[in-house]
Amino acid sequence: MISLLRSVLILIMAEFAVGNFANVFIVLVNYIDWVRKEKISLADQILTALAVSRIGLLWVTVINLFVIVLNPVLRISQKFFFVTAWSITNHFSTWLAAGLSIFYLLKIANFSNLVFLCLKRRVKSVVLGVLLGTLVLLLLQIAVVTIHETTRVRECEENITWKTELRDTLYNISNVAVFHLVILIPFFTSLICFLLLIYSLCKHLRKMQVYGKGSHDPSTKAHVKALQTVISFLLLFAIYSLFVIISVWFSTRLKSEVFFFSQVIGTLYPSCHSYVLIWGNKKLKQAFLSVLWQAKHWLKEWKYSNPQQ
Repeated sequence: MISLLRSVLILIMAEFAVGNFANVFIVLVNYIDWVRKEKISLADQILTALAVSRIGLLWVTVINLFVIVLNPVLRISQKFFFVTAWSITNHFSTWLAAGLSIFYLLKIANFSNLVFLCLKRRVKSVVLGVLLGTLVLLLLQIAVVTIHETTRVRECEENITWKTELRDTLYNISNVAVFHLVILIPFFTSLICFLLLIYSLCKHLRKMQVYGKGSHDPSTKAHVKALQTVISFLLLFAIYSLFVIISVWFSTRLKSEVFFFSQVIGTLYPSCHSYVLIWGNKKLKQAFLSVLWQAKHWLKEWKYSNPQQ
């Protein structure tokens, strides 16, 4: 068990470091660009907010895991704090990614539908409205946690064991039900955006064939980049959601192998997807490659200055 814990903590810390580097990089690049140009685009605003939420999600996940390993009594006594903090950061991480999918759909896709054209002209208001509207789901999730914690404290004071076991079972069921609602809505929102982008791309390619033009025009490239970003989010988010549900069911056995494994796999989503976002954004990609080139240059200089090492 000790070797398992050591392996889990090493993997989690590696994901934590890699994920924080990518998300802090996104925030810094967009902030520097904002200061230099004195303006920031809607896409950069969403990416920056998404990166900040994922930094918070990674910190909450890692602190929670270390507390479980080092001081499980503190984790039980502060369960409400950890679950609430995770719910808030996870909510914004999920819905900002879904909002990015909506943004790509409205900015890139081409449809003659009047409703779509109306939404396309008000893309900022649409994205903001979606994000504000989803706060209802966050409040619902926090309400479930609050009710459970209040009941738990009351039952602990009365020292009723069988009620505690029943309450834990009902909490897991209600929590999973609410979590399904919380994850299915943004997942299907992004899935619909993905399918509409594919349909828009097919229409665009047919139009290019009719006019005898190639398929490497800017609109096609924009469609492909948006599709890559959305499909990567869907795949990683599906894996993440599955293992979060598993960790909820095994939350009563905090030191079980399944729980730790689900934590390791679940942390891949906020870490890896940020690199997909960097690679799909021209400004972020150029800055990232520049940083890698500088790091390679500094490493060569260090080797030349320390030949014996």
